[in-house]
Amino acid sequence: MKNPLRRGLLAAAVLSAVVPAASWAETPAWPSKPIRVVVAYPGGGVSDIVARALGDKLTSQLNTPIVVENRAGAGGAIGMDTVAKAAPDGYTIAFSSISPVALNPHLGAVSFDAQKDLVPVVSIMYSPVLILGTTANHAQSFPDLLAEAKQNPGMIRWATAGLASLGHIVLEQVKHAGQVNISHIPYKGGGQQLNDALGAQFEVLSTNAGPTVMQHIQTGKFKALAVGAPTRLDSLPNVPTLAELGFPDANTTSLFGIFAPAKTPPAVLARLNQEFNKALALPDIQEKLKASDNVPTGGDAASFLKQIQQESANNARIVKAANLRAQ
Repeated sequence: MKNPLRRGLLAAAVLSAVVPAASWAETPAWPSKPIRVVVAYPGGGVSDIVARALGDKLTSQLNTPIVVENRAGAGGAIGMDTVAKAAPDGYTIAFSSISPVALNPHLGAVSFDAQKDLVPVVSIMYSPVLILGTTANHAQSFPDLLAEAKQNPGMIRWATAGLASLGHIVLEQVKHAGQVNISHIPYKGGGQQLNDALGAQFEVLSTNAGPTVMQHIQTGKFKALAVGAPTRLDSLPNVPTLAELGFPDANTTSLFGIFAPAKTPPAVLARLNQEFNKALALPDIQEKLKASDNVPTGGDAASFLKQIQQESANNARIVKAANLRAQ
């Protein structure tokens, strides 16, 4: 499967990374009006919390209002489609995981062209993927969960933030590699998924790390069974990674960043990159992310693009192996 990101995004990302600060003057009076940040997920989740915290910082840094707007659905593709079709003037940008451009196209599930319509601006953070048992779950460990799924095919219900979400890919990889039949319960984002999890309407969920989720783990409402992360989390030292459990391909994290419409002036892209990097470096932002086990990233646009391309190639292989294209 060809990588849909290689040409158009590469040129725009490299161009935005090399534009010097002096050339900002070529785009007069930017910004001169509020900037809209479209969060591709529902309110209340970790992406919404981080976007609003960064928006507050950029409001001060740019001396212009940053308006956060939630456009959830289709694994982030609805929000990204909104930005892909927006005017390329720097006044509408997206905060999203990279899944809508690195995963959804391999599933045939997007209404925009990931290669032509969007450009990466800056990486913001990566967020571990937690595999949690609700009070409806009786398994005490991830291996116990798989054993139960084999004994009762289709009876274990695993909820994700939606079709084509990273949690969905984690589930499908576990099903494929573990040769188990687990029922997928897709939501349109994390908010309702979390509410229903607290109501024990399914046995398992995959979700990103965040303050609310960690609080529910600490109070015993959720049981952490596994984590997708490079290493075990300091906050959950007894919870193994999916790689440790024998699922290296499922052991992935959600990488989030800022995207803009293609053809946004390179000077504006460079300014946005600098301002977000500046905000990410602030101690209170660093502390807010790390306190919820999310890792701040930052950097130049070209490096962010390279990460997207690597993730896209990995997802293409997983989608093909698990025969997910039809979904």
